[in-house]
Amino acid sequence: MAFMEKPPAGKVLLDDTVPLTAAIEASQSLQSHTEYIIRVQRGISVENSWQIVRRYSDFDLLNNSLQIAGLSLPLPPKKLIGNMDREFIAERQKGLQNYLNVITTNHILSNCELVKKFLDPNNYSANYTEIALQHVSMFFRSEPKWEVVEPLKDIGWRIRKKYFLMKIKNQPKERLVLSWADLGPDKYLSDKDFQCLIKLLPSCLHPYIYRVTFATANESSALLIRVFNEKGTLKDLIYKAKPKDPFLKKYCSPKKVQGLELQQIKTYGRQVLEVLKFLHDKGFPYGHLHASNVMLDGDTCRLLDLENSLLGLPSFYRSYFSQFRKINTLESVDVHCFGHLLYEMTYGRPPDSVPVDSFPPAPSMAVVAVLESTLSCEACKNGMPTVSRLLQMPLFSDVLLTTSEKPQFKIPTKLKEALRIAKECIEKRLIEEQKQIHQHRRLTRAQSHHGSEEERKKRKILARKKSKRSAVENSEEHSAKYSNSNNSGSGASSPLTSPSSPTPPSTAVEHAPY
Repeated sequence: MAFMEKPPAGKVLLDDTVPLTAAIEASQSLQSHTEYIIRVQRGISVENSWQIVRRYSDFDLLNNSLQIAGLSLPLPPKKLIGNMDREFIAERQKGLQNYLNVITTNHILSNCELVKKFLDPNNYSANYTEIALQHVSMFFRSEPKWEVVEPLKDIGWRIRKKYFLMKIKNQPKERLVLSWADLGPDKYLSDKDFQCLIKLLPSCLHPYIYRVTFATANESSALLIRVFNEKGTLKDLIYKAKPKDPFLKKYCSPKKVQGLELQQIKTYGRQVLEVLKFLHDKGFPYGHLHASNVMLDGDTCRLLDLENSLLGLPSFYRSYFSQFRKINTLESVDVHCFGHLLYEMTYGRPPDSVPVDSFPPAPSMAVVAVLESTLSCEACKNGMPTVSRLLQMPLFSDVLLTTSEKPQFKIPTKLKEALRIAKECIEKRLIEEQKQIHQHRRLTRAQSHHGSEEERKKRKILARKKSKRSAVENSEEHSAKYSNSNNSGSGASSPLTSPSSPTPPSTAVEHAPY
């Protein structure tokens, strides 16, 4: 197959979910404009940082592109006169820093291609749509029955995953969607096992898994075709969004926030838990649960994107669960992500932060009980319940599922072993990352505590006390010496010393200060 030839590409398998932080270090005025020197850092390692230089016009261009998100972003306004004054530049620098803080701490904005390219042009300079088109074009050389209708631009959040609306030439009314995705940093399967497992996906039959029509892969990417669902995903239902619209437009700033009905929450939640249990029992790693990966088919939820774990792609919620060392298996990741999903179904929006200290009023206390077991401080600190435990909780235990479709997903023993090893490798990388974040947090807390105003005052008081105590001790010692000297003068005379006898050197040498 021509698709298997794959175009050569020097790929860097970055984890795109690792947060970027940006701090303006200085500004420099040139003839007609000011440049801002920005230090950008990936993750917690100071060594993994670089400098970029940006003008105000660059910020303005980025801000215009981000307007599609519908957010009111705090970019300082333009100024035509007096924009080279020192005070104005200092004030603008503060404003631009605040702007950077807002876009890098917004979960959706910080992961979008526009922001990544602005902060890290070296690693995000490629035209990912063009790369996807190269792969898709080669696929069509040997599969002429398919035809591209249009690209579905930016409908997903992933930078290295692209979508195209398709049709079959002899069935022009049926619409399909093709997804193409590059490899990620957690791809631990051998090329052969990876390709075999991708091609197995169309054989997976389950009432709560969205069917794959066609799947193929090469050593660097995978291509899958599914039926296009006009109603969209569970997230589209919650946000009342159009499936074909860009991700930023659909989900960044919803106009109306409203959760689902209790019966929908119970039914959809039970269906998702059932399919998670099925995958866990099969030893198939998932780790990619969120509302955009749950397709709605009438009153039935069907899970999407089983290929993500095979490709080694990082999870949408990775920057959340990487903070908690007890969420260290893909099963516990799925349960934690289910908490996010349940919160969004209940309240119509994602939580502001995790862990969640207190939950707003919900349609039932049974909902809050599940949320507390997956998103609360105690849950994140002590660990997640199992999927089986969630199924037994009152919210889901009385839900009756009516389906006649028998689940079927036969994975050969050899590939099951390959999946097990890959899963362990994915978890090992996560555990190592969590360990580094934990150590960094402890060090930061210690430094912050040591440098706090209260601690500085304590150290000054202790230093004064020590100085006074030392002065008192020196005074007492001096008095004792003086007393001893007087006593020896009034007693027997000391023996005479020969002038030629040198004084023996002291065993302790006191260095004069430099």
